[in-house]
Amino acid sequence: METRDASGSEDCPFCRIVDRQTDTEILLSDDELLCFRDTKPGATHHYLVVPRTHIDNCKRLQGDDVSLVERMVEMGWSVLKKNKVSDLEDVRMGFHMPPFSSVPHLHLHALAPASEMSFASLLRYGPQTHWFITVSYVLEKKLM
Repeated sequence: METRDASGSEDCPFCRIVDRQTDTEILLSDDELLCFRDTKPGATHHYLVVPRTHIDNCKRLQGDDVSLVERMVEMGWSVLKKNKVSDLEDVRMGFHMPPFSSVPHLHLHALAPASEMSFASLLRYGPQTHWFITVSYVLEKKLM
């Protein structure tokens, strides 16, 4: 497992999933990314897309990571379509800001239907919170 940041692989639960050291069902994968279900879903469809390379969190992203984030989003859309999410306008994708990341490994949340999320889920994954940032914010503000 290649690591780009200090927290790296041995103790990281997502690195363990990447290294196939768990029985987590991988829904989609390629040479750079993999996708699996969130164990504590905030919506009917709640998937996580993680890079195989350990990156601590979204604050570690830099300008040259734009294509990585775009590919993470593409995989998020692919798994939603594969799981027959019918309203692709009713989707929320984003990252938790540290220290609100439950796992210190970059992971994109892909949630649907966003309109049916509970109040508690909206607090955790809502567009107006300080700890959850949307993909569009990351791409527009943080990386460019």
